[in-house]
Amino acid sequence: MSGLSQIVKTVSLVLFVPILTFGLYVVAHGHLTPGGGFQGGTVIATALALFLVAFGAKEFKRILGKDFLSAVESIGLLSFGALALLGLGTAFFANFLANSGGLFGKSVPVGANAGIFNSAGTIPLMNFAVGIEVASALSLVLLLMYLSEKGVGK
Repeated sequence: MSGLSQIVKTVSLVLFVPILTFGLYVVAHGHLTPGGGFQGGTVIATALALFLVAFGAKEFKRILGKDFLSAVESIGLLSFGALALLGLGTAFFANFLANSGGLFGKSVPVGANAGIFNSAGTIPLMNFAVGIEVASALSLVLLLMYLSEKGVGK
């Protein structure tokens, strides 16, 4: 029997989705409010840490193994680098989507800004790339620390 009591498991499952949703909210609104990819990624990793502690490493590895977390971390890093390079015609990290219309490039009107969500160009995409990288990297670190503490990795 791995993990903790049934009460802890139930409460962690009930809290998992709201914590994950809040983490995604922090990542998505990073260009309008305090937060962003790093902060939202740590909140998402907290939800995964709660799952790891409540259910144990065996169940965690069954759903999210070390190889999967490493692959997702690499995808986040490569996405961030690719977004930085895509604006290279102007400058490294150029915001090539800003004021271009479309999903992320709506123009911001002059005057008081009411917080138009799709006005930041590449910044939300970079926030998501950083959020993916941070969440998977911290989860991988937590998993390896948990396994070394339990003596599984020796």
